[in-house]
Amino acid sequence: MENNVKTNEKYISPECIEQMLDIARSIRARFAQRNQHPVATVITYGCQQNENDSERIKGMLAEMGYGFTEDKAESDLILFNTCAVRENAEKKLFGNVGALKHYKQRKPSLKIIVCGCVVGQPHAERELKQKYPFVDLVFDTKSVYRFPLLLQRVLFSDERVFETGMADTVAEGIPVLHAKQSSAFVSVMYGCNNFCSYCIVPYVRGRERSRKPEYVVEEVRKLVENGCRDITLLGQNVNSYGKDLGDIDFTGLLEKLEVIEGDFLLRFMTSHPKDMSDRLIAHIAKSRHMPHHIHLPFQSGNDRILKAMNRGYTKADYLALIERIRTAMPDATLTSDIIVGFPTETYEEFLDTIDVVKKARFDTLFTFLYSKRIGTPAAVMEGQIPDDEKHRRFDELIAVQNEISKQINLSYVGRTVKVLADGTSKTDSSVMSGRTDANKVVDFTAPCDVKGKRCIVRITEAKTWSLFGEFVDFCS
Repeated sequence: MENNVKTNEKYISPECIEQMLDIARSIRARFAQRNQHPVATVITYGCQQNENDSERIKGMLAEMGYGFTEDKAESDLILFNTCAVRENAEKKLFGNVGALKHYKQRKPSLKIIVCGCVVGQPHAERELKQKYPFVDLVFDTKSVYRFPLLLQRVLFSDERVFETGMADTVAEGIPVLHAKQSSAFVSVMYGCNNFCSYCIVPYVRGRERSRKPEYVVEEVRKLVENGCRDITLLGQNVNSYGKDLGDIDFTGLLEKLEVIEGDFLLRFMTSHPKDMSDRLIAHIAKSRHMPHHIHLPFQSGNDRILKAMNRGYTKADYLALIERIRTAMPDATLTSDIIVGFPTETYEEFLDTIDVVKKARFDTLFTFLYSKRIGTPAAVMEGQIPDDEKHRRFDELIAVQNEISKQINLSYVGRTVKVLADGTSKTDSSVMSGRTDANKVVDFTAPCDVKGKRCIVRITEAKTWSLFGEFVDFCS
């Protein structure tokens, strides 16, 4: 069986996926014969791509007969889906995996699984193998579709299974268990070809490979038919979609999705400035489904640092792109990513980043202290910036952005906005919470439970990172 499901083809065959599902169903039948009702805990770290991978893993677990719980003490299977982008995330993972040793001692039948980006790094795989003997199964992002086969080996034998380094592939037809009915992530491509000098992603997720458009269109169509109202297209560099297909690009995919009927929003992330074409901007501007919100990481405002990062654009290029977006969509909300303290960055060069922030006037920034990742070029560069200096620059950047965010949010007071309600607020269960079309968080009072509904909300108060308001009506 195992030899039959391995492939070096880019697209995994339907027959191979059906074999995986047959294995999943056989596991379910075996549990039923034993009158077992196993439950699993799936814990996800990292980006939306990891969340989407976990939804596919949960879909396969459900196919195998598992229910789900957040209580690890009740679990028959605990799975960590890991992130390798930040050093702290990796350290946190190993600490949390170590804590599972006591669960295993109390319940020897418990299966402990670690998957995702971290285990795609050889040093991390070695550490799990040598220092965490109670971990039963380890597999990387390229082996997600093989999960039923791998778990079968673990469930019905005493062997530990480690699988990494499979070919870069695309697998269709895997069952997906979405976390929410009203919103969903849809991966349109996997991997990355950019090799930014600080980034581990190309090494752990492989080269870029795009899903065929018909599969993406069908997945989005089914989500909309099932009541989904907010769909985010995912890719490590989503707007380079189609370069490996030859007859379609990202805008072409969006044009195919545009004709789907229904009241839904279509977002995308993460985009790369060098691949943000004028044609793409024009499509977003006229689309009936796409809100005028773009997440466009720039990482640094200094040309020398951008070159050292291997980003492929200059400060002037980026600001000109922002100007083209605002010309096409004067109401556009922009968000971005920034890395503070990249190796050799001087304070004067950091001020170029501050200058971009002031000129672009982002609604929100996602800011990160530079973190070494083993295996990337930046990790061995001379001129690593001391942590205390990174933190000083970070605080200065946050102070500038906080003032901009507050000014922008204050302009919303008195206005009405459309909000997709996610549920109750994390800080106050008596009010609802959701996001605007522009992806701004809004907490608001409502006369009833409006979870999953699109609402019209009048903004009554603004803070730096969020808005507050009152329910007016449901969107027609």
